[in-house]
Amino acid sequence: MLHTATALLSPADQERRRGLRVMKGVALGALLFMAVLFIFAFALQEQVPALAYVRAFAEGGMVGALADWFAVTALFRHPLGIPIPHTAIIPNRKDEIGQNLGEFVETEFLRGDVVRTKLERTAIAARLGEWLLVPAHAERVGAEASVIAADVLRALSDDDVNDIIEDLAREHLLAPQWGPPLGEWLGRIVGSGAHHGAVDLAVDSIATWLAANHASFSGLVSRRLPVWVPSIAARLVDDTVYNEAVKFVVAVQADRRHPARIAIDGYLRRLADHLQRDPATMARLEATKATLFDSPRVRELASEAWNTAKAGLLISLADPQSGLRRRAAQALVEIGGRLTTDAALQRRVDGWVTDAAVPLVDRYRHDIASIITDTVERWDAAETTEKIELMVGRDLQYIRLNGTIVGALAGLVIYTIAQALLG
Repeated sequence: MLHTATALLSPADQERRRGLRVMKGVALGALLFMAVLFIFAFALQEQVPALAYVRAFAEGGMVGALADWFAVTALFRHPLGIPIPHTAIIPNRKDEIGQNLGEFVETEFLRGDVVRTKLERTAIAARLGEWLLVPAHAERVGAEASVIAADVLRALSDDDVNDIIEDLAREHLLAPQWGPPLGEWLGRIVGSGAHHGAVDLAVDSIATWLAANHASFSGLVSRRLPVWVPSIAARLVDDTVYNEAVKFVVAVQADRRHPARIAIDGYLRRLADHLQRDPATMARLEATKATLFDSPRVRELASEAWNTAKAGLLISLADPQSGLRRRAAQALVEIGGRLTTDAALQRRVDGWVTDAAVPLVDRYRHDIASIITDTVERWDAAETTEKIELMVGRDLQYIRLNGTIVGALAGLVIYTIAQALLG
């Protein structure tokens, strides 16, 4: 049983156990030495009267050794297995010790002023910056954050996310009226002439299409002519229509004041005005918007967009060489650099941490301290006793050793004074 318990101990506890056994042996050896010395002096003090002082020395040492052995043993178990009152203190009062320890930590270490003083004396931001400056540390933080983010993404229900997206879209896109802000935005664009680039792009695209699709005009008009019109005339009509279209587009491209451009400007101005002031135009826009958002295809696209984004994020988060992970690690290193060099940023971060931590600790300090109490209560009494004895038992054996020496000296002094006073 003892071998099994020893096997469960950590290497540090096993080292403490070896040290405890050594000190127990030393303390026991001192007691045995005093016992042998007492027997020797007691047996020969009639022949050698000076040995009476040695006997008193050894006698006091034995008394001190036995008293301190009893006191130290009584902390952890019943001496010699005898259930003497007020012995085996630690196993019998384990829960009370844990409660007192928790209260001590709560009242002395988790007070708001103590936490604030400690945090204000600690260069939190600078130390964090120095740590993040090491690329391996930044990559580690990025890896841990990626694992958490991936777990959160997997835990999210696709249906719930789609419902949230739909609710947000209805609240921020569908519910607000689009006409007035869209008309104001369009009016500013037209007023500043910013739309001319779009008009030029459209005209250039039409010109390019006409140049590449001459054949598309074959029969465009001629098929609607009477059958008695000669085919040559029909082809001439088609070519004329095509050429006029090309000339029209070329003219629009060349003339910044072309009537078509002016007509487009006028139409856009009227549209901007109607969007802001014409109820009928605004109603048509709102109806179109509602029809668009209520379309099943739009909902399918939103769902597909979320699924695609989710899959892409999960792949990027899982790949240490992905652009997302590399940029995150680089950003963390850059943040670490700023935290180590920017004194103003350090003060702000330290202030944020302190202002956030102090109220939290002050509010939950009882819950934090209760971890100690609850943990000690769950411990087995024998295991708790062994753990505490391993931690402090070696030092307590020094008490036994010191008790032996102090008791021996006290016995010698008492006997010497008695001899001096009483003869």
